[in-house]
Amino acid sequence: VARISGRSHAIGVSNGTCGLHLSMLAANIGPGDEVITTPFSFVASTNCILYVGATPKFVDIDPLTLNLDPDKLEASITSKTRAIVAVETFGHPGGMREVEIIARKHNLTLIEDSCEGFGGKLGAHGDERPIGSFGKVSTFAFYPNKQITTGEGGVIVTDDDDVAAVCRSLRNQGRDGMSWLAHQRLGYNYRMSEINAALGVVQISRLDEILANRRRVAEIYMRRLMDNRSLILPTLGEHDVMSWFVFVVRLNDLFGPSDRDHVIQQLRAEGIGCNNYFPPIHLQPYVRQQLRTKAGDFPICEFVASRTIALPFYTRMTEQDVMRVCDTLDRVLDRTLTNERSRF
Repeated sequence: VARISGRSHAIGVSNGTCGLHLSMLAANIGPGDEVITTPFSFVASTNCILYVGATPKFVDIDPLTLNLDPDKLEASITSKTRAIVAVETFGHPGGMREVEIIARKHNLTLIEDSCEGFGGKLGAHGDERPIGSFGKVSTFAFYPNKQITTGEGGVIVTDDDDVAAVCRSLRNQGRDGMSWLAHQRLGYNYRMSEINAALGVVQISRLDEILANRRRVAEIYMRRLMDNRSLILPTLGEHDVMSWFVFVVRLNDLFGPSDRDHVIQQLRAEGIGCNNYFPPIHLQPYVRQQLRTKAGDFPICEFVASRTIALPFYTRMTEQDVMRVCDTLDRVLDRTLTNERSRF
């Protein structure tokens, strides 16, 4: 994992959320600190900030990459800002270079949430950067829906010797060195089990094959849906490489605010499993209560989140499987648009 991400250290942990938590602790983030992050992600990227008593500060997203918008990021930095948790949403690497430059300019700790991007790359030939190589510390997740899986598990990667040592200690009940009963700090049982690690060793030996198959499935989807004007498909920089955690499409402006949920219901009724990815974090009940956030605070995130559909996607998916999904999606979208127009 260290070699693939271009890092000096890799520390196995119980899951990606544990990795993010330990990354925050190793960066000495705590009460009174602000940490900038995205409202469009799995909740762990916000929870890890709350775990250490710091305050999440959301910045709206770029409508193409769906990651933090670098143009909005710098204006949100205050005297209390200590760190940035930047997520490669759905494994998209776009904007990470710009975020890293801003973090360095303002002497902020950059924590890269790479949980959805293992095996991806950013940049032109000769200047490639693997996902997981940005900032002070990065975290991968290997839950069963990820590119490779350990059943449940994650890995922290870093070039910082001190961060690596602290994370190794914290994941292991605060132990340092070889003594099992000597505890140097308050720690956690965040270790990756040997069984989970063994599964990961086998999976990572097949990484090239797995990623090639995921690219194949994504390319079939892209070719089949590229002429569907009802949809916005994933976009990628010319030299960027996605490892394809999921395949998420968006409904365009022709659809009303309730149409996405109707489309999902209709697809499920025809045997096509799908879901919305992700609901805005700032509108989750516990976040609204703690941070006093509300609808309208981050309009691009809210607009995108109201229109996303994650289509079936897995390594061994056949072209016939993809065609069945797309044919059904076409029919459902046509019916939905017809119903939408009949309202006027």
